[in-house]
Amino acid sequence: MVEAYCVKCRAKREVKDPQETKLKNGRPAVKGTCPTCGTNVFRIGKM
Repeated sequence: MVEAYCVKCRAKREVKDPQETKLKNGRPAVKGTCPTCGTNVFRIGKM
């Protein structure tokens, strides 16, 4: 699984329902939700 930093929890969490996306400049990124609080989390880089 992918880890991303949750701003609300102030900790790294496993991403729930990760989805691969691309930024405007073409770099890969991963979007998902925090399993603890349900906030959207985002990480730049591949899965």
